[in-house]
Amino acid sequence: MKDQTDFLAQIEDWQLKKALFPIGHMMKEEVREIAEREHLVNAKRKDSQGICFLGKINYNDYIRRYLGESPGDVLELETGKRIGQHKGLWFHTIGQRHGLGFGGGPWFVVKKDMRQNILYVSKGYDPQTAYKQEFLFKDFHSLIPATCKEPLPSDITFKIRHTPEFHHAKLEEKGDGVFQVCSDAPIHGVAPGQFCVLYDEAHHHCLGSGEITL
Repeated sequence: MKDQTDFLAQIEDWQLKKALFPIGHMMKEEVREIAEREHLVNAKRKDSQGICFLGKINYNDYIRRYLGESPGDVLELETGKRIGQHKGLWFHTIGQRHGLGFGGGPWFVVKKDMRQNILYVSKGYDPQTAYKQEFLFKDFHSLIPATCKEPLPSDITFKIRHTPEFHHAKLEEKGDGVFQVCSDAPIHGVAPGQFCVLYDEAHHHCLGSGEITL
């Protein structure tokens, strides 16, 4: 079974107390074996790789419905050359290659300037500019019981997206609710607005999450 704690890191204690995970102790392979044995129609259904609750709705159409469009320039990171125009930064993710629609590529999204509404792209696959080893996050939402008076540990693991890997890092409180993560290794795709989900050093317990500000 895939670890879903990064999706649950923003819920409240009272919500977590009401949550039930009846097959949470089982691996996905075990669940599929049972489904096949019971001849369930979804026994061999492929894993969902997108926003599964949208069904057959196009992701961009869904985002456009609620956020609209906000056109801005697309610039080549290394030269500052204008490549084209985007319809809204929220339609793109760091590391994205497909669906950009710009000639002369392939292009990869490597950076967003939220204030100036600029999307930066590069031809280089996984350029070093897309990696970060240190970043800040704010508004930490704690899942630590209120009865625990201990501060957040300095040695932690973390995730910034739904992947199997846990990254080891040092955590430092900077004041005013801001924390700095110093990763043991450079991380690809760190971007403002994403959530950094913290775990203990052995990644056995989810401590909570905060919004990345860089």
